[in-house]
Amino acid sequence: MKSASIPSLRVDPVLRAAAESVLQEGETLSAFVENSLRAQIEYRRTTAEFIARGLAAREEARRTGIYHSADSVLGRLKGKLEAAKTSKQK
Repeated sequence: MKSASIPSLRVDPVLRAAAESVLQEGETLSAFVENSLRAQIEYRRTTAEFIARGLAAREEARRTGIYHSADSVLGRLKGKLEAAKTSKQK
């Protein structure tokens, strides 16, 4: 597959210096920018999916009339957390 380029980006010299100051050994600024872009894409996809699931759950609750209190949800989550901790200790 052929590679494509991202448009050039003009930034304040202070921002460029800050980016260069956190580069890991052997890492290029281009690699840093590419990794940042990939991470932001993944973050936005994940956020959009989370919101979509929340909206779908809201519609399902409205449709069925079945709602769950925050206390019951938190109680179930705490139970799962405790079970995971117990399982990990064994």
